[in-house]
Amino acid sequence: MKTTKSFAAALMAAITLGTTGLQAETLRLGDFQSTSHIVSVEGTTRWMAAVEEATGGGITFQHFPSQQAAKSKAQLDAVNNGILDAALLGTPYHADVLPLNSVVALPGYYGSAVEGTVALQTMLDAGPLRDEILATGVTPIFGFVLPPYQVLAKTRLGAPADWDAQDIRTSGSTQAMTARALGGVGISIPGPEVYTAVERGRLDAVLFPLASVPGYKLNEVVSHISTNGSFGGYSFVMVVRSNLFDSLPEETQATLLKLGGETAQHVAEAQDASVAGLIEEWKAEGIDTYTFTDEELADIAQQLTTVSADWAERINNDKAATVLESYGTLTRN
Repeated sequence: MKTTKSFAAALMAAITLGTTGLQAETLRLGDFQSTSHIVSVEGTTRWMAAVEEATGGGITFQHFPSQQAAKSKAQLDAVNNGILDAALLGTPYHADVLPLNSVVALPGYYGSAVEGTVALQTMLDAGPLRDEILATGVTPIFGFVLPPYQVLAKTRLGAPADWDAQDIRTSGSTQAMTARALGGVGISIPGPEVYTAVERGRLDAVLFPLASVPGYKLNEVVSHISTNGSFGGYSFVMVVRSNLFDSLPEETQATLLKLGGETAQHVAEAQDASVAGLIEEWKAEGIDTYTFTDEELADIAQQLTTVSADWAERINNDKAATVLESYGTLTRN
């Protein structure tokens, strides 16, 4: 377990290593994604490497992927309790203390990972989303989103009537509202269990980001995948315990944030690029990778008009209206 003193010493060593010869320190970083997932390859792992290079080895990391140090829902607690020094949070797993950050799960806002990431990064710089994270005792270093969720199913789901009474896997309570608004039934099932649930007929459809499909091999159990929908999103935020971050020299803080911003942009671009390639692969496999017609998109949008207002009412937070307005402005320009 790292103490505040040892963590600060590690980061100070990054600044003075060249002249003092201080030995490098290792920081414990928690993550619930596997090292083969694009979020890890192009995000977490890339950021750690960039920090190590920029600090001349003054900081190295002990990476705990795949929930090795803490379960997905316990990453935040692990940082605050000193079990970890930093963690990549999946904000929907912490909706109880980060309700405003669940705005990213609302449908119909961003159309690409890059677009959504730019909006999220802006809102993490200042405002209610940043304040909400700081209130939990950690400081956001950078954040990014998955590409907008699409629908994967064994039959083509287009107009709202197609969704009626469908059992749909959703991620979190906000996305479950999306399924209900379309006439379906939102069902919460952990990612690793989705494949079997679809294969055995427990699920009719899945709302999922296309960049993450290979990690769960869902293309093996569905025959239709939409490509131009926007059924909500999912955000990740890299955090460091605030008392540790605040003790660092300003230039060190700036370096971590700068590298974080570059990583956020990169992982968003990598995800968007991977989606284009995956669609071509799935077409070659005989999967119907379809686009909604303009009429279908209009009908779906009409069905989803109440979801944002219902979200604001459900979380009952006086900052919700401000967050919705900012998010809408940033993603719909």
